[in-house]
Amino acid sequence: MNTSKAPWQGTKRGQRRGIVQISEVANALIDPVLAKRAGLNTMLLGSWDEIAGAQFADCTRPERITWPRRASEMTGEGGGHQPGVLTIACEGARALFLSHQQGEIIQRINGFFGYPAISQVRIVQKPVTPHANRRPKPRPLTGEAARHLDDLVDGIEGDALKAALKRLGTAVLGGRAKTR
Repeated sequence: MNTSKAPWQGTKRGQRRGIVQISEVANALIDPVLAKRAGLNTMLLGSWDEIAGAQFADCTRPERITWPRRASEMTGEGGGHQPGVLTIACEGARALFLSHQQGEIIQRINGFFGYPAISQVRIVQKPVTPHANRRPKPRPLTGEAARHLDDLVDGIEGDALKAALKRLGTAVLGGRAKTR
């Protein structure tokens, strides 16, 4: 008999109940379906804007990952991992530019997974619906807040890290309510 409970289920009296975000529960339910039907996970979908870059974030989306069948699976032998093919939906003429950047996209995806998960990209031209939950970009900081943020990131050496921290700082400092 399985006595383990999911984190969102109740606990016995005297036990401390952990706080679980609804996104964790939803991801736990959605990930197996996505993995079975498309070979994707919600982490890849959620990070696609950073993986694709500013040039392709608004006109592309990952559709599925097709993993090759291994002969060792059929014979029952243990075999190594073979990278798959990622199908990307892309709008119109931007597919040509995406095809020229596919080597970089493959490197970014493999860097995201941490191992060579993708060996090639298949581009399908079709309309890509925009994400409904996109937040507007934060307004640029001005005055004292901008100077304060510049002072905070001044000692950072890496340009990419410095830019990422400035974006984060702009979102955090710019998103504060005027009255508390």
